[in-house]
Amino acid sequence: METTQAGTSSTSEGATYAINSDLPLDCFSSTIFKSLRRTDQRKWAHAYLKALLVTSGKKSVRRLATAVSRDPSVVQSLRQFVSLSPWGFDEVMEELTHWVTDRRPGPVWPIGRAVLPKRGDRSVGVHRHFDLASGRTLNCQLGLGSFLCIGDAQFPVDWRLHLSTTWTQDPERRWDARIPDCEQYRPLWADTLRLVDRLAARSDSPSSVVLVDMSDEPDVVHLLRGLAKRHRDFVVAVPPYLAVLPIGEGASTPADAKALVSAQSSETAVVRRTDKQQRITHLQTSLVRLAGGPPGAPYRLFSETDPAGNPGPLWLTNLTHHTLAELGSIAALHAGTADAINSMEQHFGLLDFEGRSFPGWYHHMALVSAAYTFRRLHGLIDAPSRSTPH
Repeated sequence: METTQAGTSSTSEGATYAINSDLPLDCFSSTIFKSLRRTDQRKWAHAYLKALLVTSGKKSVRRLATAVSRDPSVVQSLRQFVSLSPWGFDEVMEELTHWVTDRRPGPVWPIGRAVLPKRGDRSVGVHRHFDLASGRTLNCQLGLGSFLCIGDAQFPVDWRLHLSTTWTQDPERRWDARIPDCEQYRPLWADTLRLVDRLAARSDSPSSVVLVDMSDEPDVVHLLRGLAKRHRDFVVAVPPYLAVLPIGEGASTPADAKALVSAQSSETAVVRRTDKQQRITHLQTSLVRLAGGPPGAPYRLFSETDPAGNPGPLWLTNLTHHTLAELGSIAALHAGTADAINSMEQHFGLLDFEGRSFPGWYHHMALVSAAYTFRRLHGLIDAPSRSTPH
């Protein structure tokens, strides 16, 4: 992701920042941000990262600056660094991916959504979006993130900002938000495939299972076929109205996925939750093919039922030889993705970016992702004593 803009300085003249030596964080920061070309950029990246880790409450730039320095010019330096300084998101997230993969992540690649409410219409990518989780239409930015799993923790290693046509087809808005020419409108399923391709290029894990909730995506078939074309295993939540053909019943008339699964008998399975606990659950399942296309490999459609027998999200997978317990355990990881995003919102400033530019949004997401990853992998650090500028 090219997020640079030539000729922009990342620091104010005379701004100073000093920190206490913190070797684990120093090592992490110098590795993750080694692609930043200038010494001052790496210094402010380290300052911003540490401030995200030690600042309580809202992570406004002013509060972040106050946490690490008494010098009032540091506010402007941090603001310039995140919003205007020329450094690349891709290179930072690639180093973050390598840092996580060195710790042997599990074989599932969750993809989650960050719904970032905004006021007004100036923040890049902001649009009216119906959020299925809350059942509300929100004025928000919508980010898609790919994650890697280590044990019960999930780590963000890439992001895509969803841009509606109201942004991509408006030259003035593109100019004001500094949206690169290469960034055009893509539906959510295409953004998802792009995340998969980028993660595949950064890692050596051809057998990883893509896990994503696309239950509100009317064109989810494009995602399913795109994953199949890439020979990717997947577990994808699909809309209840997805047209499928049951296998082995001689049916030639498409049926709605929800109606088909709801007619099946429940099977009992022991599913592993993200908190390491196990629970006995009831799943309904059916082998199907997608309607409206050439005959292909069968898929398994499955859904967990609640105590009243009502089905939950409908999942479709090409892992037809896996047990229901295995499939249910993979699908359960989706809750861990939501928990990780919620933690970034509550404790790492995911919702607190004050800038309006396209490069700034990606810079902010890289810094928040780095802070969250360091905290989860390497534990807490103490708040620094604020230094006197010199």
